[in-house]
Amino acid sequence: MRVLFIHQNIPGQFRHLIAALCADPANEVWAIAGEGAARRAGALHPRLRVMPYRVPVPAPEQRTAHPWLMSLDSQLRRGQAVAEVLSRMKTSGVSPDVIVAHPSWGEALFVKDVLPATPLLAYFEFFYSAAGADVGFDPEFPGRPEDGPRLRMRNLVHLSALSACDAGFTPTRWQHARLPPEYQERVSIIHEGIDTDAVRPAPEGRFEWQGRLFRAGEPIVTYVARNLEPYRGFHVFMRSLPALLARHPTLQVLIVGGEQVSYGTPAGHPAGWKSQLVDELAGKGTPIDAERVHFLGKLGHADYVRVLQVSAAHVYLTYPFVLSWSMLEAMAAGCLVIGSDTAPVTEVLADGVNGRLVDFFDREELVSVILDVLGDPGRHRRLREAARATAIERFDLQRLCLPAGLALIRSMQVGRDAQGSGDSREVRP
Repeated sequence: MRVLFIHQNIPGQFRHLIAALCADPANEVWAIAGEGAARRAGALHPRLRVMPYRVPVPAPEQRTAHPWLMSLDSQLRRGQAVAEVLSRMKTSGVSPDVIVAHPSWGEALFVKDVLPATPLLAYFEFFYSAAGADVGFDPEFPGRPEDGPRLRMRNLVHLSALSACDAGFTPTRWQHARLPPEYQERVSIIHEGIDTDAVRPAPEGRFEWQGRLFRAGEPIVTYVARNLEPYRGFHVFMRSLPALLARHPTLQVLIVGGEQVSYGTPAGHPAGWKSQLVDELAGKGTPIDAERVHFLGKLGHADYVRVLQVSAAHVYLTYPFVLSWSMLEAMAAGCLVIGSDTAPVTEVLADGVNGRLVDFFDREELVSVILDVLGDPGRHRRLREAARATAIERFDLQRLCLPAGLALIRSMQVGRDAQGSGDSREVRP
C-alpha cells in the first residue's frame, strides 16, 4: 500500500500510523511537511520519504488585507505549496493509494484538484464555535461580538475538507459532536492511542530533579500541560496553591510545561503566564515557595512519565477544547486524576468511578478534593486502578486505536480498488 501523509509539523497526530506503516516493507510511505518539520522527520523512520514545502512570504503590499483573512491567506499559501509538491509527485509517476491529511493549516485544500481519484482521509481536530466550547467559557477572558463571524471564517478550511474528503476521523465523541451534523456520518471516532505498555504505574517510582529525589507514595501533586496557560486551567491551579500549601505543610508540587502560548490570550507579562501568575501571587502577599513548587519546563518523555509515576494527585483542568493526551497518559500511569467538570473530560472521567471532578473555576473545591485524596490514599486506590483500566479499554494504542486507524486507511484503499474494478459499493469504516 502506498500512503501519503500531509501535516505541516509531521508526524503530529500521525506518529504511530506512520511508524506502523513504515515497519511493513510491503508499504511505501511518503510525507509532505513544512521545511522545518521535514528536516526533523528524517529521523522518524529510514523508509519514510519526506518532501518539504516552502510557504511563500507575501509582499508588503499584500499584507494589508482584512485581519480575518490573515489566517485564510496563510492556509491558501500552504495549500498552494502542497499542491505544487503533489503535482511534481504526479509528474514523476508517484501515485499514492491513500492520502491522510490534517486540514487545519490549509494543506489539504487543493489535494483533490491535483489527485481527484485518490481517496483523501482527513483528521478533524476541532470545529470552532462561538458558543458551547472554548470561546466565552472563561469570564476572565470574555467573548467579543465579532467572535462568531471570525470563527465562521476560521471554519472555512474545515468545511472545505469535510466536503472534499472521502472519509475523516477525530479522536473523541465530543470533538465528533462539534462537527456539522450533515458531515458527521463520514467521520469515524478513532483516538491516536496511548501506549499503556510504556506508560504504566510504578509503585516504587522515583523522579530526580536538581538534586532532589521525589518518590511514589509521597504527597506530590502534579500538573502537566504542553504550555502553562489559561486554556488548561493554569491560572486556576496557580491561584489555588497558596491555600493548598498552607493546609498541607509537607506537600510538593511538580509542574510540567513550557512558557509559550498554544491557545487563547497571551499573558500581559512578556515572559508568559507562569511569570505573570508568580508575580500576581507575590503581589498579594502569597509568594510561591520555590522549595515546594517546582517548575520543570518541558521534559523528555521518559522523565515526564516518571513525574506521573510519583504523583499522588494529578490535576487536569481544561476549557471545553481538545482533550490532552497527558490526561489519558496520567490515567494509564495509574494517577488519581482530578479533572475539570467540562465536556471533554467527563467523556472519559466519572467522579468517584475512575477519578474526581471539580468545577473548573472553584479553587476551594479543587483544594478540598486534593487534600481529601492525599489524606486517604488507600480509599482512592480503586479509582487509580479504574483510571488505568479506562485507558486500556478505550485508548490502548497497540490493541485498539492503532489497529482501528490502520483498518480505516486500508478500507480507503479497498474502496478505491473496488471502484477501479467497476464495483460501485460504498466502503465505510
